[in-house]
Amino acid sequence: MSTATDTVQLANGLTCDIPADSPLAKLLKSQRTWVGPSAKERLAILRKAKSVAIVGASPNSTRSSYFVATYLLQSSDYTVYFVNPMVDEILGQKSYKSLADLPEVPDIVDVFRKGSDIPAVIDEAIAIGAKTVWVQLGIWNQDAAIYGESKGLTIVMDRCIKIEHARFHGGLHLLGFDTGVITSRKTVR
Repeated sequence: MSTATDTVQLANGLTCDIPADSPLAKLLKSQRTWVGPSAKERLAILRKAKSVAIVGASPNSTRSSYFVATYLLQSSDYTVYFVNPMVDEILGQKSYKSLADLPEVPDIVDVFRKGSDIPAVIDEAIAIGAKTVWVQLGIWNQDAAIYGESKGLTIVMDRCIKIEHARFHGGLHLLGFDTGVITSRKTVR
């Protein structure tokens, strides 16, 4: 018994056959048409930023938001704020109940919330005057991205700020892994 296959064209121009009922085939059929900032534009966002608010930050050391927060605190010059109404402190720093409670408007609102929560976070970011909403890797809400852009926000979606920061600053390979390469090149902030 043979299974039906779909022929897909990859970004590099090559084609391959995959089982039509596979998770990959379903993902490729999801019709993502929204395109966010280019790598050069993301680098400019990261270079210009002085502060990052992590919405959905967790004090649980096994959560990706905790790992990203730890990285940003240790490996960047950003002022990092945590937004989680359920806890008072994360990594020894105050956790705020909402973006409106922050002492300043963050340059980047980094979001660790499910896709259906993104429109509410965008509304909150607009209300405080934030300029960039960065939605973490694996989280996608195309309608929210289009809505946010229509309100003047820069939206980065389905990208990890830690991976992007480290990649642009010589700490990671394109795929997000430490290359172990030691270089004398001056790193860019």
